[in-house]
Amino acid sequence: MVLKVAKRGMIPSFVVMDVLQAANKRQSDCGDVLHLELGQPASPAPQNVIEAARSKLLTNPIAYTEAFGLPTLREEISKWYKLRYNVDVSKNRIVVTTGSSAGFLLAFLSSFDIHDRVAMAEPGYPGYRNILLSLGIVPVGLPVSSKTRHQLTSKMLNNLTKPLAGLIVASPSNPTGSMISDLVFSDIANTCRTKGVRLISDEIYHGITYGNSAQTALKFDDQAIVISSFSKYFSMTGWRIGWMVVPDELIRSVECLAQNIYISAPTLSQWGAIMAFNSCEELDLNVKRYSENRSLLLEGLSHIGFDQIATVDGAFYLYVDVSKYTDDSFKFCKTLLNETGVAITPGIDFDTRRGEQTVRLSFSGATSDIEDAISRMANWMSRYH
Repeated sequence: MVLKVAKRGMIPSFVVMDVLQAANKRQSDCGDVLHLELGQPASPAPQNVIEAARSKLLTNPIAYTEAFGLPTLREEISKWYKLRYNVDVSKNRIVVTTGSSAGFLLAFLSSFDIHDRVAMAEPGYPGYRNILLSLGIVPVGLPVSSKTRHQLTSKMLNNLTKPLAGLIVASPSNPTGSMISDLVFSDIANTCRTKGVRLISDEIYHGITYGNSAQTALKFDDQAIVISSFSKYFSMTGWRIGWMVVPDELIRSVECLAQNIYISAPTLSQWGAIMAFNSCEELDLNVKRYSENRSLLLEGLSHIGFDQIATVDGAFYLYVDVSKYTDDSFKFCKTLLNETGVAITPGIDFDTRRGEQTVRLSFSGATSDIEDAISRMANWMSRYH
């Protein structure tokens, strides 16, 4: 007898993780890979975070916390919103999560029902689309381009003929690194309120910007759901710790979901994260390195022949049009990895319609790796010139 396999698990893979697996195999076989595929800081967690975790590991039983997390950590996050954005957020609305991924799942489960429609920009983070699909919610990808700085606008929402239950925005975004201006953000928030659309703002790349600072959606809509993380600016990817800010009407729903699905976020990571907000001087040095890497990669790629690159205001990615060279970005990236050891991500991960002609490169690693990658890619790309 053939046993049933649930349809909810039949979703596309997170392609960047498939690329990582292939890169790790090559590294194991050949000992030579430059990782430009993952959005992962090369730097470790801040030193005082590590020291705090070490101390608690030796002196604390590391038991479960409340479902919403350690009260002390939630208070520190509340203070962060006041200091960083001049926005008052009660700690009662703050939920500590197992990375931002858990935040998205809790947000989607508490806000939407099966068959609800939720819009997002394409290109965009594939996790939005794939988690929604697994829950029976309909993702609505809205194509964006350089004309709108690869961000959504209120006009796009007003042009839709079918109603939406939700909208996901990201500023800075993955994969392009573009940001939403305050005026556009305000228009989007107003449109969502008028239409009764739940606004969810992905703010995990806040702190990593090159010019203007990123603004929280709570500045424009106090009822927005905000998802954030200690993974990017705070360099704590493997610690799997993030947070969300939820409106009052969702607090109990999110709490019950969190209790049953996760019990609580990793306790040791929570103790460490309490100290993360006191590490900005160290963390800003990381951002300075990202900025230098960004300049190196932009200049290097332009010399190679990649002259169509999305505007990158923040995060640590370049989203590159490779249509002059291929209409199969997966094969392009696979061949590049096999022949040079440079791992990058095909655009099909981020854009289901146009991703065959784009790739994403991360510049979050060591500067020496960026320089080496440019050199290898230059030699490899000579075949096209």
